[in-house]
Amino acid sequence: MARMFGFIGNRPDLGARVLEANASLLRARRTAGDPLGWGLGFYQSGEVLLRRRPIDDRDEIDLVEAAGDIRTDVLIGHVRRASVGGLRTENTHPFRYRMWLFAQTGTIFGFERLRERLLSSQPEFLRKNVRGETDSELFFYLFLSFLHDAGHLSDAHVAAEHVAGALRASIALVDRLSAEEGHPANSGDILVTNGEELVAVHREGTLAYRVWSGRRDIEELLGEDGVRKARIPSIESTHFSLIASELESTPVGWQEVAPQSIVTLSRTDAPRVEAL
Repeated sequence: MARMFGFIGNRPDLGARVLEANASLLRARRTAGDPLGWGLGFYQSGEVLLRRRPIDDRDEIDLVEAAGDIRTDVLIGHVRRASVGGLRTENTHPFRYRMWLFAQTGTIFGFERLRERLLSSQPEFLRKNVRGETDSELFFYLFLSFLHDAGHLSDAHVAAEHVAGALRASIALVDRLSAEEGHPANSGDILVTNGEELVAVHREGTLAYRVWSGRRDIEELLGEDGVRKARIPSIESTHFSLIASELESTPVGWQEVAPQSIVTLSRTDAPRVEAL
């Protein structure tokens, strides 16, 4: 079983606690077959950092444990069951370019025949950064190419509507090329961020999010003793959102996202959901 999740909030010291409180939802179990791989991408002191392990033969992968010492307010986690590309670090999500982090579930139908066409559609300065063999990494650079074409790749701040526009354009192109090869529309979910907002694409299956905002939610999360020990200033303005893909069911307190949607999560505002 694969798993993908991400969080964004305004308290970097609470990220690990949010994950810990939801650990049972975020673990992934290996069924019969090849080992899984996993990766974490996050922001710390102005740097974009990755922890990736391409091969992990444990029966259960617990990324909450792997992220326990990370202090960050934006993070993407991904457990990979290899479908395209070998078990190598270069093929392990999340992928990074400059300040951008990207992870994806699902497989592009007909990718073997489409790879060169997708590569050739990208500018050379982006194409030369492709390191692995996966369809997901190539889709990431296709997304960056559309951001570049719209004039927003180098912007210090990229509005969520521009991110959504580049995602829609990328999905439309890939689906059209797959259809030309006789395949149906592709599926799978996406998480992408440049550290300012976390944007998710949901196409099918189960994607859900949970928001903790204000004193009542944080006290429920940490308990009164935990809040006292954490000594959280301005607790009323504390805001955290966690989103996860491929859940078996939607937990109590979580909001399920309808298929064919884009979700934008920020450090301070309620999630925005719009049609894909």
